[in-house]
Amino acid sequence: MGWQAALVATAVTSTIAAKQASAAGKYNQAVQNRNAQVAQQEAERLEQQKEFDIARFDQQFTQLQGETKTAILTSGVELSGSGLNIMKYNAQQAEIEKDILDYNSKVAQAQKMEEANFARMKGQVARNEAKAAEIGYYGQAGTSLLKAFG
Repeated sequence: MGWQAALVATAVTSTIAAKQASAAGKYNQAVQNRNAQVAQQEAERLEQQKEFDIARFDQQFTQLQGETKTAILTSGVELSGSGLNIMKYNAQQAEIEKDILDYNSKVAQAQKMEEANFARMKGQVARNEAKAAEIGYYGQAGTSLLKAFG
């Protein structure tokens, strides 16, 4: 009867291991889901940072244009011809700069969203691996019980 007790003990141990594998898988998935949430929040923060940067840039540009206009007018030149061309050029460059800020922000946000998606996938893989281990342990427990009493 000693070998039967050993097989029952193996079955009990396998059942405990299955529960631990399941718990570890759920924990690892929760960690990765948290990582995904952090990455998404970072993407949102990047959008807010872009809006702030563009607003600050607009404020600085308005000041620059005012200074340029003042410099042109105080030099005795009318706001036409080359003076007006300078202001138009500045405005065009400002739009290009804002487009670059927007583009860079979107690239960074996309990277963070990919990071979030990858974290979720890693969590799902961890959960699936744990589930497979759990099933294996339950299989061992069943086999041990069948050998003991079958």
